[in-house]
Amino acid sequence: MYINRVNTKILPVEFKYFAPKTVSEAASILNRYGEEVRILAGGTDLLVKVKQRLIEPKYILNVKGIEELRFIEDRSGEIGVGAATKLSELVGSEIIKEKLPVLHEAAEAVGSVQIRNMGTIGGNLCNASPASDLAPPLLVLNTSVKAYSSSGERVIPLEKFFLGPGETVLKPDELLVEIKIPCPPEGTGMSFLKVARTSMDLAKANVAVAIKLDGNTVKLCRIAMGSVAPTPIRLFQTEKILLGSEFTDGKIERAVQTASEEIKPITDIRSTAEYRREVSKVLVRRALKKAYERVKEGEING
Repeated sequence: MYINRVNTKILPVEFKYFAPKTVSEAASILNRYGEEVRILAGGTDLLVKVKQRLIEPKYILNVKGIEELRFIEDRSGEIGVGAATKLSELVGSEIIKEKLPVLHEAAEAVGSVQIRNMGTIGGNLCNASPASDLAPPLLVLNTSVKAYSSSGERVIPLEKFFLGPGETVLKPDELLVEIKIPCPPEGTGMSFLKVARTSMDLAKANVAVAIKLDGNTVKLCRIAMGSVAPTPIRLFQTEKILLGSEFTDGKIERAVQTASEEIKPITDIRSTAEYRREVSKVLVRRALKKAYERVKEGEING
């Protein structure tokens, strides 16, 4: 029974394996087997859970061979990313680096090179970890995701996608196929910061910020955090403190305090709730100032 604790190369569970080549074929399998199916994209989370017998799927659906799920496209005012696009492809993409630098920084912060070469953007989101490094930047970018099933497709705002740890709004017969990211307004300053036990660990807390100024007045402000609530979250109350106001140290400190009150951290194996609340103040302060500096750098260089 505990053979997987001795040799982790072994999957100690019997399952039926599917490797479709098209989205419609994958949707047909999901339509037939529904909740009994587990989707394999990168496998960095799924395979670990199977080896530890935390889950015992009857069917595994491997979407790695579906080429239509791997793309990064620069469209008019929007960047489209296929759900099976690897994190290393995000890091290496000039489109992402130039137009969505906050996502580039976050992807670069995920795990190791090996993890980034296996993990996918869709798998990261569907795993629904509160500590996801990709979710906060995607939230401040006002991202939506597209789900596909045999009965059709629907577009879901990312802020409504997460229900709780490991839970999303996806139905059993739906497959995440695309991440739709609006290009931020010209002159937007963005930043991503993370605190973890080691550089390859999940975050104790992370934050993403996007701001745009008119003079020194904040005209756009979005702040999102991970690992400080049951899901990655936008800090709407904190944003309101800054929106429409002069970007001053006093306003930053008010925002920092509001952020520490808006989050709902817990104590777990990585950190304590008290530490997360305190370090969140530091992260929000630094991320806001970093985003502000980038706005000013852009004004000078522009």
